Amino acid sequence: MNNDTALHKGLRVFKALKGHTLNGLSNQQLAKATGLSPSGITRVMAALIDEGLAERGEDGRFRLSIQALQIAQAHALEVSKYQDRINELQRRVSAGAHQ
Repeated sequence: MNNDTALHKGLRVFKALKGHTLNGLSNQQLAKATGLSPSGITRVMAALIDEGLAERGEDGRFRLSIQALQIAQAHALEVSKYQDRINELQRRVSAGAHQ
């Protein structure tokens, strides 16, 4: 599988932004983290920004956008909802096992 498609490059950059939402990363830091050229980072970031998944701060550093964080939060809430259901089922099964 070719891991150098535009999509793969974009996903590598998106993943590199994880954990850097507050301080962001510079173009050079992203290039080093992903193995892409600085001009490649510029192209990828333009696409991520156009899609609302990243933003460029006043300091010029890139970070995940509020929309990207909302996607992560929605996932966490969904997992939590189902975990509550699993816990309830386990509680009921355990209660029945003691009878």
